[in-house]
Amino acid sequence: MRSFSFLLLVLAGTLSAQQPPYDVFPPANPPYYRVRYEASAKPGELVYAVNYTLWVPPGIKTLRGVIVHQHGCGEGSCKSGLTGAYDLHWQALAKKHGCVLLSPSYEQPDKANCQLWCDPRNGSGAAFQKSLADLGAKCGHSELATVPWALWGHSGGGHWAGGMVLLHPERVVAAWLRSGVPPLKAAEGRPAPYTISDAACRVPVMCNLGTKEGVTDKTNRFAGVWPGVETFFNAMRSKGALICVSADPLTSHECGNQRYLAIPWLDACLTARLPTNAGAPLKPMSAEDAWLAPLHAGETNMVAPVPAKRFEGAKEKTVWLPNKAIAQAWVQYVKDTAVADTTPPPAPTNLRMKGNELTWESEADVESGLARFIIERDGQFLANVPEQGKNPFGRPVFQNLQYSDTPTQPLIQMRFTDTKAEAGKTHQYRVIAVNTAGLKSK
Repeated sequence: MRSFSFLLLVLAGTLSAQQPPYDVFPPANPPYYRVRYEASAKPGELVYAVNYTLWVPPGIKTLRGVIVHQHGCGEGSCKSGLTGAYDLHWQALAKKHGCVLLSPSYEQPDKANCQLWCDPRNGSGAAFQKSLADLGAKCGHSELATVPWALWGHSGGGHWAGGMVLLHPERVVAAWLRSGVPPLKAAEGRPAPYTISDAACRVPVMCNLGTKEGVTDKTNRFAGVWPGVETFFNAMRSKGALICVSADPLTSHECGNQRYLAIPWLDACLTARLPTNAGAPLKPMSAEDAWLAPLHAGETNMVAPVPAKRFEGAKEKTVWLPNKAIAQAWVQYVKDTAVADTTPPPAPTNLRMKGNELTWESEADVESGLARFIIERDGQFLANVPEQGKNPFGRPVFQNLQYSDTPTQPLIQMRFTDTKAEAGKTHQYRVIAVNTAGLKSK
C-alpha cells in the first residue's frame, strides 16, 4: 500500500511539472487577490500546483466568513475554477453576509489522479487554510484565517467539501455537495475512511445530483454517483445529521440550474448560523424552523414537506430542510428546477458614456442572478446585452456558465457601443437589469 501511494505521488508530481501553466485567467487587481503554491514532492503535501483567487466586497470592515466555490476533477474543470471568484451571482451572496468569495484552481493534469487533491487529507486541506492566512495578509483582513466556511463543491469538489465537513465541522457553516460526496468505505490507495462525528451531524449538508447520474439512467459513466450519495446520506441521516438530497430531473453531471436552489439554501444557512460577533462559535440551526420530507430521488409521486414538529414516522428516512421557504423551493427544484422568484434585481449604477460607448455597474439578484441588460435610447428599446445568452447548462445568464458553474472566458463586460447614434444629436440612455426569472429592475 505504501509503495503504491508513493508511486502515485511521484507520477502526479511528474505530470504536474509537465503541465502547461494555468495562466489564462482574469487579472487579480483589488478587490480581487490571488496566491499560488507550487506542487510539493514531500509526503502528505499537495502534489499539484494550486492557485486561489479571492473577491472581497469593497468597503467591508470586518469579514464574517468565506464562501468557497470548488470545481471538480479533470483538467477542464480545474481550469474552470480560474473564474469562480468573478461570478456576480455568488458575489451577491457573499456581500449580503459580509463574506469573501474564494475559488481554488488545482492544476491537475489530464487523466491524473483526482484523489490527490479532492481528498483534503492529501494536502489540499492544509493548502486551503494556508491560502486564507496569506490572502488575509494581502487584502488587509487577517481575520480571514479564522472565519467560518460555507462550502460548495462539484464532483470531486463535493468530495472535498464533504471531507472538510467531516474533518472540521466546527468551522463549516454549511456544505452543498453537487454530484460528489466523500467516500465512507476503504479503498486501495485511499486514506482511512472518514468517521462521522456528532459535530459533523450539526452542519447542514445538501447532496445535489442529476437524476441521470444513476437515478433514472443506471448505465452511463456517472451512474455511480447516486449509489455513493445514497450511502453517504443514509450513514449521515441515521446519526441525526441535518442532511438533504435534491435530485435535478433535467441533468446528468453538469450543474444545470442548481444555483437557484444552492444560493438561497446557503443564504438561509448563513443567516441562521453566522455569529453576530466575530470569533464567536457558529449558531445551531433552529429545530423549530426545520421541515422534513420523505427522501425523493426522481419518483413520480412526491410527498410534500411538513414542519418537523408535525412529522410522524421514521425521521432517519427523511430529508431535512432549514425552513418553510427553502422547503417550497426544494419542491419546485426537484419537480422541474423552476425555482420561483418574485423580487426584481438591483438597478444598475454608475452609467457612463465615452463617445458612443456606454459602461455601467450592476450587482446580481441573490435569488436569480443576472440574465441580461436592456438598453433604451430616448425611451425606446435599443438592444439586449448580451444579444443571446450562451449557457448550455441551464437558464441563460449574463456571464454564461461553464460545466462546473463558473463564468466563461473572457469575462463579459458591462459595455455597449451604440453604432447607430446620430452624430451631433443628444440622446438619453437607460440601462435595466433582468434576472433569470425575467423580472426587471428599476
